[in-house]
Amino acid sequence: MKLNRLFKNNRAWSSQMTRRDASFFRRLAGQQKPKYLWIGCSDSRVPANEIVGLLPGELFVHRNIANLVVHTDLNCLSVIQFAVDVLKVEHIIVCGHYGCGGVQAVLEKKELGLVDNWLRHLSGVGDKFSGALEALRTDGERAKRLCELNVIEQVRHVCQTTVVRNAWKSRRRLSVHGWVYGLEDGLLRDLLENPVTSIADSL
Repeated sequence: MKLNRLFKNNRAWSSQMTRRDASFFRRLAGQQKPKYLWIGCSDSRVPANEIVGLLPGELFVHRNIANLVVHTDLNCLSVIQFAVDVLKVEHIIVCGHYGCGGVQAVLEKKELGLVDNWLRHLSGVGDKFSGALEALRTDGERAKRLCELNVIEQVRHVCQTTVVRNAWKSRRRLSVHGWVYGLEDGLLRDLLENPVTSIADSL
């Protein structure tokens, strides 16, 4: 059975973590206290914890295709609410990545099936910034720029949620960030000059 390899890997990982810190899993089972919420793409090449060097328990994660924050998506909104109101995270990071299949599908107007309905939200971002995208010289430049514009737009959506706005109204310490990850070099780039920290400076 091919999945046996995954169980073997799991046992090896568990042993490695225990050798490194004998009480690691006992502490982890007790309570999670992450300071960060990561909203990222489902792409298997973007492992959230690993690329920022954080251990299990240090990063609360929500992932979906094309890292979208949709105001009717109760899954995403529930994650944001739990992270902000219960876990008391101090940072929300929206992270897209270059080479995103969802972005490529939108630009090429590919029909992929059910997921097309979800990607309509990303198409809306493309439509909103169509002039800026069409002004670029190559398809590659357009794909990279749409990745970036999508992140910035989703940061704006996060800032518009009642959860985040209520946290700011109560003077909670909460920052929203927009990042993009490069598959070709493994590096993160901050797309905002400053994180968004209040209703006054929200996008």
